[in-house]
Amino acid sequence: MRSETLVVEAAFARLAAQGVGAVQIAQLAVSTWRGIDSALSPIIGHGGIHALFKRSVHLARSNIPDWDYEAAAEPDDFDALLASLSRQPSSMAAAASDALMRTFYDLLSQLIGPSLTERLLRSVLDKLSSGPAAQETSS
Repeated sequence: MRSETLVVEAAFARLAAQGVGAVQIAQLAVSTWRGIDSALSPIIGHGGIHALFKRSVHLARSNIPDWDYEAAAEPDDFDALLASLSRQPSSMAAAASDALMRTFYDLLSQLIGPSLTERLLRSVLDKLSSGPAAQETSS
């Protein structure tokens, strides 16, 4: 059985290594967050997801001090995330996306357990791990 945490840790970095640009990484990140919101909102609500997301941003930013992002005030507003990641070099967008996703996954796992977390997010993470083809090569 593969570890979903490993998938989460490497998904965006792998794309950056393939030459995918920051805009495409940002779009995939936001698409993934919208998928997470859809998967989890019936269970913990938009407010619960937003609280975990904001905490994840806070923790992830401590590991990536150059990232100047603050979570939006609205629970399902990922436009600011898209804009912030799109402005970064692709390696930074990838690092921030990976750190944010990994932190969220770890926090959720601590709350509901790794098995349930993996089950609830499997479809979203499967789409993330397949990722887009590396078509955009500029950062």
